[in-house]
Amino acid sequence: MLFNSISFALFLPVVFILYWFVTAKSLKWQNILLLVSSYFFYACWDYRFLFLLVFSTILDFYTGIKISESDKIRNKKFWFWTSICINLGFLGVLKYYNFFASSFADVITTLGFKCNVTTLNVILPIGISFYTFHGLSYVIDIYKDKIKPTKNFIDYSVFVSFFPLLVAGPIERATHLLPQIQAKRNFDYTKAVDGLRQILWGLFKKVVIADNCAEYADLIFNNSTSYSGSTLVLGAVFFAFQIYGDFSGYSDIALGTARLFGIELLKNFSFPYFSRDIAEFWRRWHISLSSWFKDYLYIPLGGSKGGTWLKIRNTFIIFLVSGFWHGANWTFIAWGGLHALFFLPLLLFNKNRSHIDSVAKGKMLPSLKEFSSMLLTFLLVVLAWVFFRADTMHQAINYISHIFTSALYKMPEIRPSLVIMVLAVFIFMEWLGREKNYAIENFAVNLAKPLKWAFHLFLFTVIILCMGKEQPFIYFQF
Repeated sequence: MLFNSISFALFLPVVFILYWFVTAKSLKWQNILLLVSSYFFYACWDYRFLFLLVFSTILDFYTGIKISESDKIRNKKFWFWTSICINLGFLGVLKYYNFFASSFADVITTLGFKCNVTTLNVILPIGISFYTFHGLSYVIDIYKDKIKPTKNFIDYSVFVSFFPLLVAGPIERATHLLPQIQAKRNFDYTKAVDGLRQILWGLFKKVVIADNCAEYADLIFNNSTSYSGSTLVLGAVFFAFQIYGDFSGYSDIALGTARLFGIELLKNFSFPYFSRDIAEFWRRWHISLSSWFKDYLYIPLGGSKGGTWLKIRNTFIIFLVSGFWHGANWTFIAWGGLHALFFLPLLLFNKNRSHIDSVAKGKMLPSLKEFSSMLLTFLLVVLAWVFFRADTMHQAINYISHIFTSALYKMPEIRPSLVIMVLAVFIFMEWLGREKNYAIENFAVNLAKPLKWAFHLFLFTVIILCMGKEQPFIYFQF
């Protein structure tokens, strides 16, 4: 079930009404309703993979309790590694087996030997990377004595499978979400309205920005050898806004939907294209994943506390693993490697935390230096996105090599004026709201009611007019 579908538009009000008007007096029944709704939401994609979600939930719930109850460190380690190995085993086989098998066969063939490998003909279960990481963080936190396991299976199941975040995040932590699931929730009209406003902005990002940019990004990437360098640059920029509108739009809808049920999810995006360096970009892009890798991989490896080579090693590990998390393809690894190279100078010169606050905070316009830094960072990010979007390394390298020719200075063959105008308005709106949780959080709030309603009705109308075939979200494949 897609957020941008008619089925979700029917599903959400039904669950909302049952939640606040039928089960409101009982926290237990509210959570049961959320669990049943979440399983139905997931089963609408493919009910056959629902058993994997349930199995993963049972595994981590049980091992979490056993880790906590074990008196001996040997027993704790046994249950801990049982959970880790089984979870990563499923993820590895279903998501990465074909990649490793094919890569091994390519190496053997290159060495002059014949090699036939068997690959799996299986669909990747949607959301498996996200709900696996939910469970892993829970088990790791119990093992490190940061939290105590819950004995309520329903509460834990809702934590893992809460439908707004189930298939594409944000990647939640038990320390943040589980207490909200276990606490009584009262309806808050102001928060509900704010949630609807964030859903509206998320749909605008997805339907109006991402889907329209996707049309031209796909056209240019799929026919890259036929276009000039300037057109290829435009195609890469279109993809940059496609993936931003698509993924941050999903996150906005997820956060807004959760707020309708009295639950606050972790913020996942904070206007990353206004970043002044790569380090700031990664503090603002897919925040829940970046912080997950920082807490559960980068810091345990030693973080930035060791010598120079240790810092370099840890930086490359974190970015390469992040790239590989996104997909079983060398293009994703190259994307992560490029970001590691971009990040490295900041780390070595201790400049990786130079920009913590929003750019031009409290001002209308950035300084020339800030604008130049944002532009350079954006261009580096766009360059890396070429590898993320390409199907193969060969396609990515060819795409970039065709950019840097004399044709770079020609006018693009494709100039969708309307889309570019809409993008310009979108960037302006994002800039105005860059210090908020989302761009239109306070936009038009202080206007007279008729004007406020007119603004939201206008956005809704534009979304309806731009809706065509239901387009899946990019991050569903990860």
